[in-house]
Amino acid sequence: MSGSQTNKDSSTKTRRGIIDMLKQQGGMDVMALSSEFLLSGMAIRQHLNALKEEGLVTYEEEARPMGRPAKLWRLTPEADRFFPSGYSELSVSLLRSMKEAFGTEGLDKLLAVRNKNMQEQYLQQLGGEPSLSSKLEKLADIRTKEGYMAEIKDQGDGGLLFIEKHCPICEAAAACAGLCKNELSLFQTVLGSSVHIERVEHILAGGRNCVYKVMEQNN
Repeated sequence: MSGSQTNKDSSTKTRRGIIDMLKQQGGMDVMALSSEFLLSGMAIRQHLNALKEEGLVTYEEEARPMGRPAKLWRLTPEADRFFPSGYSELSVSLLRSMKEAFGTEGLDKLLAVRNKNMQEQYLQQLGGEPSLSSKLEKLADIRTKEGYMAEIKDQGDGGLLFIEKHCPICEAAAACAGLCKNELSLFQTVLGSSVHIERVEHILAGGRNCVYKVMEQNN
């Protein structure tokens, strides 16, 4: 392999790594990215400018207490093509066809069957977990394998955040609100009635992630 090809492959790998990092972390400045990739600020800027030319990243300026504003780099919607889409076009088409064939009530019944099947699968996989945190960690692992890039964060007040950084069925969910409604119901069922869960951020409402706050109920 020639040196130029090796450099090209290395650049492609780094740029994909930057895309993945921005998907995980949201807005990041050059300094933060340099630290993550162990590259100079100049090298990171070159990669970011190349990604910007492809329409994959953009930036916004954030004021800092001292000095000039920092550029926070973020992904554009165009970058969604690098992440699982859940066969979005087919899903949307099928949902519309089912609604046309069976009406709203019939579609709701079909979604209820889907939700019940998912509940059974998740309950089977979570059944041996002894605590809420371990259940959530297991659930995050399941959802990540399904393309949701899920993680848990401890709030320090007894509450936990269940965060999904990507929605592989986003276009389908936009066409059918029942999918998002059923997701909340699904989580409530598999975590149990002793748990309070609420959605505090929603991708379809303009949020960067879908975020659920989860707490044990006081008896």
